[in-house]
Amino acid sequence: MSTALKDRLRAARQASIPASAGPGEEHGQAPDSPAELVDIKGHEQVEPAMSATVMEWLNVYRSHFEEALPACVDSAAFFAAVRSVLPTLAKCKPASVLQALLTCARFGLIPDGHQAAITRQGTTAAFVPMYQGYIELMYRSGLVESVHVGVIREQDEFDYVPTAKAPEDFVHRPNLWLSQKERGEVVIAYAYAWLKNGARSQVILLTREDAEEIRDEYSESYRRAEETEARDSYWHRFFQRMWEKSAIRRLIRVVPKSAELRALADADDAGDRGQVQILHAPDTEAARLLVEAERAHTAAEASQDIPPAPAKARPLKKRRQPRRSTRAARKGRK
Repeated sequence: MSTALKDRLRAARQASIPASAGPGEEHGQAPDSPAELVDIKGHEQVEPAMSATVMEWLNVYRSHFEEALPACVDSAAFFAAVRSVLPTLAKCKPASVLQALLTCARFGLIPDGHQAAITRQGTTAAFVPMYQGYIELMYRSGLVESVHVGVIREQDEFDYVPTAKAPEDFVHRPNLWLSQKERGEVVIAYAYAWLKNGARSQVILLTREDAEEIRDEYSESYRRAEETEARDSYWHRFFQRMWEKSAIRRLIRVVPKSAELRALADADDAGDRGQVQILHAPDTEAARLLVEAERAHTAAEASQDIPPAPAKARPLKKRRQPRRSTRAARKGRK
């Protein structure tokens, strides 16, 4: 490629920033996550104007995404989400952007912040499945009839008796006449599934303390955000969503699961450790494109590096040889 993909994405990012930025918004900055394109109520905001460079990038790799996407996924919805997220990844290495998006496509998830998200971790793009994505793959397995995820608040009525038969073992009766504020803070997140054979899975219940332990033990992005005082990880911004996602992750252990669902959990773990994932080995052409994107990025970065001054070679010291004495000299010393 004559132009590095990173430069194209940066140009797209600059073009997508509105002329009148609000207070505190620096010119040229883009949101760190596609979830920031959705307001707190889940309503999609107006998609920013996309430049021709983003469309050019999509056209180059469109065939690879189309081959990766399952037939049950609407390709138009997938590409619309990709157009929205690309400008937020301008600082990422092009190879990692391509890998993260290909992984998302192979699982058939839309990177819209609901089923999945593509986030920036430094200069690396990472694929992050959301709990809706896990539920989607549970349904596609053909083994799960329905999945229920909920939260229990302080003033809600509920009862849990693990030894009782389903569905009498778990009862949750929220008072919907009260506002969320009147119902109190969330104290428990839960999840369970009804299977195709009519059986119901074990009920997974996680307290806030359980969720915090999971966060502290497994989330590398949370620890990194704490250390840098950025506090911009998903656990910082969307604690309840991650709490519910943790309940879904625990649910996977107790329901019939496909190889694809297990692979999704592995991809999620790899992404949270800051690793770039591509779960299914790419074909030869996709591998070539990854190498080409990485080479272009490396060349662009190398042109900006200042070569270090050559170190001065230290002169070699001549090793002194011990003086040899003659027999006559030794006799004279006696």
